[in-house]
Amino acid sequence: MKALDELTFDNRFARLGDALSTHVLPEPIGEPRLVVASPAAMALLDLDPSVAETPLFAELFGGHKLWAEAEPRAMVYSGHQFGSYNPQLGDGRGLLLGEVYNEAGEHWDLHLKGAGQTPYSRMGDGRAVLRSSIREFLASEALHALGIPTTRALCVIGSNTPVWREKQERAAMVLRLAASHVRFGHFEYFYYTQRPEQQKALGEHVLAMHFPECLEQPEPYLAMFREVVERNAELIAKWQAYGFCHGVMNTDNMSILGVTFDFGPFAFLDDFDANFICNHSDDQGRYSFSNQVPIGQWNLSALAQALTPFISVDALRETLGLYFPLYQAHYLDLMRRRLGLTTGEEDDQKLVEKLLQLMQNSSVDYSLFFRRLGDETAELAVARLRDDFVDIKGFDAWAELYCARVARDGNNDQAQRRTRMHAINPLYILRNYLAQKAIDAAENGDYAEVRRLHAVLSKPFEEQPGMDSYAERPPEWGKHLEISCSS
Repeated sequence: MKALDELTFDNRFARLGDALSTHVLPEPIGEPRLVVASPAAMALLDLDPSVAETPLFAELFGGHKLWAEAEPRAMVYSGHQFGSYNPQLGDGRGLLLGEVYNEAGEHWDLHLKGAGQTPYSRMGDGRAVLRSSIREFLASEALHALGIPTTRALCVIGSNTPVWREKQERAAMVLRLAASHVRFGHFEYFYYTQRPEQQKALGEHVLAMHFPECLEQPEPYLAMFREVVERNAELIAKWQAYGFCHGVMNTDNMSILGVTFDFGPFAFLDDFDANFICNHSDDQGRYSFSNQVPIGQWNLSALAQALTPFISVDALRETLGLYFPLYQAHYLDLMRRRLGLTTGEEDDQKLVEKLLQLMQNSSVDYSLFFRRLGDETAELAVARLRDDFVDIKGFDAWAELYCARVARDGNNDQAQRRTRMHAINPLYILRNYLAQKAIDAAENGDYAEVRRLHAVLSKPFEEQPGMDSYAERPPEWGKHLEISCSS
């Protein structure tokens, strides 16, 4: 394991020059202090977990000190926001401090969010507040533990620096890790500003660094785009299967690597609601839970437009056509596994759809239903769960079909069924009210609950003694928290 001063930097994106990013130094926050750190994320940099408790750790990730080899850069990009094109966005409160490679040869971007003003701050103060930093940290690490591709979060550093949002809050910084911070919006920016040389430099960088296998194909850019389509189809299938709502699927929030990126007003479903809108600023429901699937394709279409200098329109259109079939295949596979099935039948999609409709009509807790479904045999489980449904007759009809389907599946040893289902159906998820309780305590200087919640969510499938309260249905007030983009 390494100490903080032993990291090895290789700043590949910075070497692309000033056309793609601007050199900016982080603005330090006052009296930096550790709120929470992720040992699992630290391991990606080969860091000894104990260094998180040192003053140097808070100083580095609170903007006070910088490695000599780091080259902090604010990246420029554009993007479609709620369907409308914004010609210039960029890192308005974040900095790519540098790229570190570990002993396994992996490169990781160190991206400091809340690092102060940049040329792309657009009248903003460049700061992030404690609540949004905690939410991003918890979500990043919780999604990873669920097996959903995501950026990672190394730590949150708190401070006494005041910032104004709807009220006075305190500034914080979160250190985000990703193999790349290139977004769909990077390609859009150079396409719409008609800078073919810079767009080509960006494309060649992304291909060489992140899709080297595509360089061996007759049309490398087309092969890369296909990979991006495939990754996003699988990513959004996992969002839908686990009830995750992103909230702001603008193209500048879409990673070229197909990982969950830029957490704002996200939420996991409590009661199942296909029309759930987690962002209270989303008046039209553009980014509602059910709309995430078509919006995924919409965003890929926007990326395709930006790639027309490299790929024919017909080839792009044909590749885009793969998105929905791939999504449906991944989604149905996940939902079969959540139901405890190990084989496929033609009517499985209808079985899933009918269940979700029944859950919607009865406000059934999405995560707990699947977890409890695996506690016992199919017959005993549905008998215990039926009281959660208003339409008892409808549920009984579904349960009969389900039990018959389980019997045909053939893998009905109960111990194996329980192990199999509990390995994919989490007991603990990041509910908004749990995050809010941790944030409330942290804003009063008590970081114990943030750390405890992070530890619980790091093992979402394992029953943890003494942690029953984290697996309960939320109170009514906890189901209706309004979350905005403001951070």
